[in-house]
Amino acid sequence: MSLFITIRLLDFIDILLVSILLYKLYKLIRGTIAFNISMGIFTVYLAWLLVKALKMELISTILGQLFGVGVIALIIVFQQEIRRFLIMLGSQYKLHRWVNFEKIFNYDADVSGDVHSPVIDIISSACKEMGSTRTGALIAIQRKAGLSEYSATGESIQAKLSKELLKTIFFKNSPLHDGAVIIKKNKIVSARCILPVTDQRTLSPDLGLRHRAAIGMAEMTDAIIVVVSEETGSISVVRNGNIYRRLNAEQLSEQLHKQFQAK
Repeated sequence: MSLFITIRLLDFIDILLVSILLYKLYKLIRGTIAFNISMGIFTVYLAWLLVKALKMELISTILGQLFGVGVIALIIVFQQEIRRFLIMLGSQYKLHRWVNFEKIFNYDADVSGDVHSPVIDIISSACKEMGSTRTGALIAIQRKAGLSEYSATGESIQAKLSKELLKTIFFKNSPLHDGAVIIKKNKIVSARCILPVTDQRTLSPDLGLRHRAAIGMAEMTDAIIVVVSEETGSISVVRNGNIYRRLNAEQLSEQLHKQFQAK
């Protein structure tokens, strides 16, 4: 019997892949309630190993039964984080670069949320004017992932996008101003929509509910969200959970072009 452990190249690749996976998972849940839950599960697991080593049969059996249904429990507890992780994989490592599913399934490519320069210019101009009057706004721009479940929470608009319409919707006395507008291509799909709020606890305290809803939406979908602060009039862009703050109209336009070119 050999006294040395044989390590293959595939073993190094295996360790590297696991390390990358754990790092991605850590980035996904850090600063959230899920991270605290993970630490709690890890603590219980260490306690289980300890009581097993001390041969404390009763408590060891109880903890063993708890971990016996661990996979199902983890899916239930971390369903939102699992969804975020899968969305992250789908948006950052796009299979459609090599396989065109629209052509394979004869799928209408018009359902995609590709946005062109005129639409970006309209949004940038509207946000500039709303920022100057400190009119709060929350705009979610659809990309590849559909946003129908979120647009269904608001009022259907189905109107061509225009600067005047955006400003009218977010005017503080408008019945539609409280909530988000969802844009698909060159159309405002719905207004007064409810977006998911992030549960991150490490965000800056000066970020209000609009910004937290924007980050939550970016965690759950591949949409690009634009926020105009009612308190300061500053403009922010959020995508993939990352927020770019204090933008002027030119920087907003540049950031939107950059984000939409990141296929």
